[in-house]
Amino acid sequence: MEERNPWKTLESELKYDNNWIKVTEHQVINPSGGKGIYGEVHFKNLAIGILPLDEDYNTWLVGQYRFPLKAYSWEIPEGGGPLGEDPLESARRELLEETGMSASNWKEIQRMHLSNSVSDELSIIYVATGLIQGIAMPEETEELIVKKIPFDEAYEMVMKNEITDSISVAAILKAKLMIMENLI
Repeated sequence: MEERNPWKTLESELKYDNNWIKVTEHQVINPSGGKGIYGEVHFKNLAIGILPLDEDYNTWLVGQYRFPLKAYSWEIPEGGGPLGEDPLESARRELLEETGMSASNWKEIQRMHLSNSVSDELSIIYVATGLIQGIAMPEETEELIVKKIPFDEAYEMVMKNEITDSISVAAILKAKLMIMENLI
């Protein structure tokens, strides 16, 4: 099958816009030739995730209440990075803000689209090692609990569906494979 765009956009209308997202409704002709609508969410930031690992393979999870889920969530440190900013600089800032840590070694381990049927949100995930503990500086909208646990415990939390955040799941599963292959 040829890799081409089978969609035809007839008209587009901006429905919502704020500092973080823009929602556009498109009037389209779909791949089968029928008329329809397609809603698109454009994200104005990258989604950045950081898996901190110390020399004993401990990691840090951040717990917080997630408004859209109406539930508490355990995650790796993560946040938004402006599209024009170096993603690694965004990762350094997020790790410091949420955990108070800085790291001397950074390795990008994954790029992924988080919900590509409705959004263009790109996530970049790093492993941070050579950790130095400092003081956390969460944003005013964040009420966080940070806990240090063995990496294998975080892996078990993924396997038991206790961690469901997609960036965290991807980071932990990818890191598990990389550890098994001595790549971390």
